[in-house]
Amino acid sequence: MTAKPFTSLGAYPRIRLRRNRRDEWSRRLVAETVLTAADLIWPIFVTDGAAGREDIASMPGASRLTIPALIDETGRAAALGIPAIAIFPVVPPALKSAEGDEALNPENLVCRAVAAVKRAHPGIGILCDAALDPFTAHGHDGVIRDGYVANDETVEILCRQSLIQAQAGCDIIAPSDMMDGRVGLIRDTLDAAGFGHVRIMSYAVKYASGFYDPFRDALGSKSSLGRSDKRSYQMDYANSEEALREVALDLAEGADMVMVKPGMPYLDILRRVKDRFAVPTFAYQVSGEYAMLKGAIARGWLDDRVIIESLTGFKRAGADGVLTYFAIEAAERLKAG
Repeated sequence: MTAKPFTSLGAYPRIRLRRNRRDEWSRRLVAETVLTAADLIWPIFVTDGAAGREDIASMPGASRLTIPALIDETGRAAALGIPAIAIFPVVPPALKSAEGDEALNPENLVCRAVAAVKRAHPGIGILCDAALDPFTAHGHDGVIRDGYVANDETVEILCRQSLIQAQAGCDIIAPSDMMDGRVGLIRDTLDAAGFGHVRIMSYAVKYASGFYDPFRDALGSKSSLGRSDKRSYQMDYANSEEALREVALDLAEGADMVMVKPGMPYLDILRRVKDRFAVPTFAYQVSGEYAMLKGAIARGWLDDRVIIESLTGFKRAGADGVLTYFAIEAAERLKAG
């Protein structure tokens, strides 16, 4: 017997899609996408400042934390069921240089923060960027030769940076620089040094975006970068086929997970990546997205329910997880029901 097409089975008034929307319990029962605290990674800024925390003007509710405060907040995240944090160092200008030398110091801020968190909370995952922009005086993600960010020299430094981060206790190395070939060479470096268990989450699709400015403000790299931009190595936001090529290359080089950044303006890219490759795929709800929502909520233009709505949108589009500055607030809301 041949089944009839669904369209011939009937229509209103027999078919009423609102029936399943009538009650809260039935809405939960038929929900196609479920967001939990286990889907969240919390990016945190760490500083050597005197105060326990410093507010970030362009990111209301976010702070730069000293290592003791970072340890406390990581415990809070773990108690809420957040599986991992991402640590970003606020490097003093005196430690920045043209070559980003501080990135290779085993006692630099990010390495000390990773080691301290791992001692206090060994069960939580830690992600570290492999990139030089927090450490360079010019604010670029690599070393500059003849006015251009040099790919291969930068990759060699990134390999060494990744190794010292792994030695400090980092669980996930996240190359965010967009240099060609860096994933494979970082994988080789980690494996050769006995860190085959350390994962790589590649910023495989990272666009040259205006949504990063509050992040650069938080790190102090915005003033370093000045009027320069990163379009010679980050992707053109008009391109989508190129994004699939970037992901394919990073997976071939050994990436365990891939990321699309920014998030909300690039949901179409996220969906294409997940559909094409079916690998662990993450989105980064970047600082500009966070700041826009926070600003609109503070002014009463949006209800704070949009926080969960926006994160669910990433999941619906195909993300296995989301890096978000809303992680703590979202996890608390999810716990409260």
